[in-house]
Amino acid sequence: MTALDRTPTPGQVTRPWRDPALPVADRVDALLAEMTLEEKVAQLGSWWPGNDMQPDGGESGTANVAPMQDVFAATKSAPPGPVHGLGHLTRVFGSAPVTPEQGAAEVVRLQRAVVDGSRLGVPAIVHEECLTGFTTYGATVYPAAIAWAATFDPELVERMAAAIGRDMRAVGAHQGLAPVLDVVRDYRWGRVEETMGEDPYLVATLGTAYVRGLQGAGIIATLKHFAGYSASRAARNHGPVPMGRRELMDVILPPFETAVTHGGAGSVMNSYSDVDGVPAAVDPWLLDEVLRREWGFTGTVVSDYWSIPFLATMHGVAADAAEAGMLALSAGVDVELPDTLGFGQHLADRVRSGELPEEVIDRAARRLLTQKAELGLLDEDWTPERSVAGAAADLDSPANRALARELAERSIVLLDAGTALPLAPGARRVAVVGPCADDARTFMGCYAFPNHVLPRHPGLGLGIEAPTVLEALRAELPDAEIVHERGCDVRDGDRSGFAAAVSAAAGADLCVAVVGDLAGMFGLGTSGEGCDAEDLRLPGPQEDLVTALAATGTPVVVVVVSGRPYALGEVHAHAAALVQAFMPGEEGGAAIAGVLSGRVQPVGRLPVQIPRRPGGQPGTYLQPPLGVDSAGISNLDPTPLFPFGYGTSYTTFEVGELRVSDAEVPTDGEFTVSATVRNTGGRAGEEVVQLYLRDVLAQVTRPVRQLTGFARVRLEPGGSAEVRFRVHADRTAFTGRDLRRVVEPGDLDVLVGTSSADLPLRGRVRLTGPLRETGPGRRLDTPVEVVPLDGPDAGAS
Repeated sequence: MTALDRTPTPGQVTRPWRDPALPVADRVDALLAEMTLEEKVAQLGSWWPGNDMQPDGGESGTANVAPMQDVFAATKSAPPGPVHGLGHLTRVFGSAPVTPEQGAAEVVRLQRAVVDGSRLGVPAIVHEECLTGFTTYGATVYPAAIAWAATFDPELVERMAAAIGRDMRAVGAHQGLAPVLDVVRDYRWGRVEETMGEDPYLVATLGTAYVRGLQGAGIIATLKHFAGYSASRAARNHGPVPMGRRELMDVILPPFETAVTHGGAGSVMNSYSDVDGVPAAVDPWLLDEVLRREWGFTGTVVSDYWSIPFLATMHGVAADAAEAGMLALSAGVDVELPDTLGFGQHLADRVRSGELPEEVIDRAARRLLTQKAELGLLDEDWTPERSVAGAAADLDSPANRALARELAERSIVLLDAGTALPLAPGARRVAVVGPCADDARTFMGCYAFPNHVLPRHPGLGLGIEAPTVLEALRAELPDAEIVHERGCDVRDGDRSGFAAAVSAAAGADLCVAVVGDLAGMFGLGTSGEGCDAEDLRLPGPQEDLVTALAATGTPVVVVVVSGRPYALGEVHAHAAALVQAFMPGEEGGAAIAGVLSGRVQPVGRLPVQIPRRPGGQPGTYLQPPLGVDSAGISNLDPTPLFPFGYGTSYTTFEVGELRVSDAEVPTDGEFTVSATVRNTGGRAGEEVVQLYLRDVLAQVTRPVRQLTGFARVRLEPGGSAEVRFRVHADRTAFTGRDLRRVVEPGDLDVLVGTSSADLPLRGRVRLTGPLRETGPGRRLDTPVEVVPLDGPDAGAS
């Protein structure tokens, strides 16, 4: 007798997998036992209702929001409603401008088709993008991930992710395709804006906070892109990754490991790229041995959009999409997104022919069904209508906007206050120029709905209120006469607007030049997916515009609004002050204006370095000795204009009194590093105290310094606090010559300061005892405590 044949007693759930009182594993076992092979295969696929473009429709490239979307639109899978069921529904809210009510109605319609059209009535998981907030029309656009990183504030990132998750869950979504845990290796890469910077520990800490916030709100977080995507040759999107396993293990993988083991991430998305010739989607070492056996991951691996057919069309490791699907499934990919091309019903035929063990199908189906049970989708009382009960929610609520403002304000980095900031109250006439001064789209990343989808729908505006810098400065400086000239566009070389901009600056007491990026997709922007840069000069003629403005003799405050760091050596030379704003979202205008006026105390710190020159492609700070020391070796000097971790404010701080608890500790022990920080200026502010370690002598080359811990400390004038870092020896582990991760005995330099280049406090500790191999459960974090010492309101922020 099958589960379907059982006659329930009064009050008993008809099908055991519908009973929430049973253990999840038992429910999934019962459901799998009832499924046919075709029904299990169907759970591994997806359907994208919004991917309805035709290859010859519209201007080339203007509609794509995923790689080669127009090509695959003609080969998409069948719509939901077949008797076998469906695993995922793709971007019901994120493919076209719909209201929450319209999107919810579509979710109900599609889920009804899945449930009523299949024998077992198993609903689909609804997934959406959420890289800068819920990617849907009218939802809050938060700062881009590179701006989260500039806050150095994991608690704030967690609060933002929780708000995003609540909005998504209210309208029937279950899974979010974020965060991006790629570590920046080359600033020219277009997707730098989606990352949290160039340091593995910073990325790990903030990314894990995002996972906790999103999943705490009931949305499965999806870690991407696993792994190596950000290290492509020449920074080309989808480019091959010429990286050895040691660099992959020590630089690229730790953020993913932390988000899995400390954050409990429920899903991982494979990278498009191949690492040393092996595409991630067919790499069992990566997807099984490391992710599952070593880290204990129990969730689902989902494919990046069309990465499975790409195994045939791009990588040439499979004959066709069908073979690609079998290879990817065998390697450890569980669900194909955004449509079903490689994981189609041909997999059942391959099982019956003996080419594919049925256990491989069962393995993936069990993982997905487990998530559906945990989400409540298998419960007896679940209905499509109840799943969208919060569809009337305000997706850009005042609370959301306040949080977006807080993130924006805390992400802005004051590089140099110079002679012009904060703005003098006596400035009577201010010229506001530059292509980013009066265009709020420049505040938003390529996955923000206004830049991601709305270019296909001109005339709808942004869907949200997003005051520009020009509008915000007029509100911030009501007594000043503010004049505006664009000067030039972000991308093209037209300089016909230079004369008017120069005239405006010449007739003003102060000029604010707002330059930088406009995000887009696949070459339609200067930053974003598929928008890689040849060099790091500001796009178009913007650097020349700044030079022309400075030649007027009027002080020029330069604000760079960008998704990547640009080489600002020449710009800095002409600027009376310099500010970096990494795509600060819908509240970015007010945040920038507040920092310029001094109403907002700048507290952001650089998660990436600011290069001095556009050529030579300066590397990230995380380098061995030959990566930073060019004296007598090369004529190219990689020293940045501003280093990783740097940022100033309208007050001053001093760090001192370094104490290391032990001169020697065993290779399985821990030690404490403490230092004091004091606000020596005249107003309240925040400093980020940073701990770096350097392995003095090792069996392989090691970085000259590597961030090991950080603490954001808020202090009133005259206030001081002690910052205490607890460092386990595991935090010094690295991958040795034999590719084992080890803690090696020897000396460590302990460096404390306020950036990777400003480390005035230096000590040493020796690790003693045997070489120790680390394994699962190793310490990945550095706990920190901030203890007020004197002065009012000292403490961690």
